Amino acid sequence: MLVSEILAIKGKVLFTIGPNRPIAEAVEIMNEQDVGSLVVFSRGEMVGMLTFRQVLQAVQRGGADWQSLQVEGVMLREPRIASPDMEMDELRRLMVEHHQRYLPVMDGNTLLGVVSFHDVAKAVLEEQSFENRMLKNYIRNWPAGEGEE
Repeated sequence: MLVSEILAIKGKVLFTIGPNRPIAEAVEIMNEQDVGSLVVFSRGEMVGMLTFRQVLQAVQRGGADWQSLQVEGVMLREPRIASPDMEMDELRRLMVEHHQRYLPVMDGNTLLGVVSFHDVAKAVLEEQSFENRMLKNYIRNWPAGEGEE
């Protein structure tokens, strides 16, 4: 399965924030939209990613003043990138090796979406379910007497 197929299953809804916005606003968006990451955009291009992991690190470092920190000071500046033609196994390996649960999917300079570890797991389950249905259908329609000796 390709990353483009995972995006098709997931949909291309994208949640973003500007680098000069406060972390508190990012937390509010992430909570309201039930997402674990935001793409950080400035002047029409991606400049980083903010995930709940970076937010937790900011809370730990910032103490009582964490809410006033800006996204720019906390975001992941150079996240690993997936391409739409990347195989799912390669995507999983990249996520695991770099401890990155959310990967932006880029086609050249165009951001197509973000794929999460959850999206990958869901795609695997759907793929297995489809294969199981196909195998059951194949077995159900097996011609009588074939394969018997």
